[in-house]
Amino acid sequence: MRWIHGSGSAKHNTDPDIQIHEYDENTVILRQNKAVNYEAPFLFLLFGVERAVLIDTGATAEAAYFPLRGTVDALVKRWLGRNPQVVKGDYGLLVLHTHPHGDHVAGDGQFAGRAGTRVVGAELAFAWPYFGFDRDAEAVARVDLGGGRVLECLATPGHHEAAVTYYDPWTGFLLTGDTVYPGRLYIDDWPAFGRTIDRLIAFAGSRPVTYVLGCHIEMTRTPGVDYPIRTTYQPEEPPLQLTVAHLHRIRAAVAELGDEPRHFPLDDLILHPNP
Repeated sequence: MRWIHGSGSAKHNTDPDIQIHEYDENTVILRQNKAVNYEAPFLFLLFGVERAVLIDTGATAEAAYFPLRGTVDALVKRWLGRNPQVVKGDYGLLVLHTHPHGDHVAGDGQFAGRAGTRVVGAELAFAWPYFGFDRDAEAVARVDLGGGRVLECLATPGHHEAAVTYYDPWTGFLLTGDTVYPGRLYIDDWPAFGRTIDRLIAFAGSRPVTYVLGCHIEMTRTPGVDYPIRTTYQPEEPPLQLTVAHLHRIRAAVAELGDEPRHFPLDDLILHPNP
């Protein structure tokens, strides 16, 4: 897949505001235009028989620059057209998040007042009670989309205290947000991050994981070299998808660094503990 990756002149950028990639007929990956916001986050829209789930809402609030609701509405309408057996009037939309940083929640307001829609706040006080993590942080929560598609959800703090990872057995995707992706892994809580990586490895050991998918690409195709922050043109991006093997490499790096975390480049990503 060749993702939109910005252009030499943001003023003259001709990419769509949102790139749409239908991985399969029930799974859509969206990417925001880098000329609109340099973060260019990825979002995930997953369809089940009873409802769809949108994971994250991007980095821009204004629909004029980032028409997320219109895009999602069109995709839902098209999916319902392909699936006439589904009761359209009862079909719902659930909006979840990987964590509450602004580039993952900015579009939440576009879904205010949308019929059949629930937006679960990304902050710790909202997200964790929804999943039951406030009672048991080690629980595996389940979100049923209907028709046998059930997401498994894990509390995965480290990058952020409220971070959540989603596993979709339908595709085998492990959706890791900003915890693991081909870029700078900003780590707010070093011990929690190490425990999270251990947990993801153990979790993936009992499930078929096709890809580990985060929400950004910040690396170049040169091993260990990233694009500078706020870059709006990344012509040499590597693929978005990582594998479970990358989790093992991260764990080895965490063990090597021990109690002295520091900026630590690997070939496909960079550990970047916050001071």
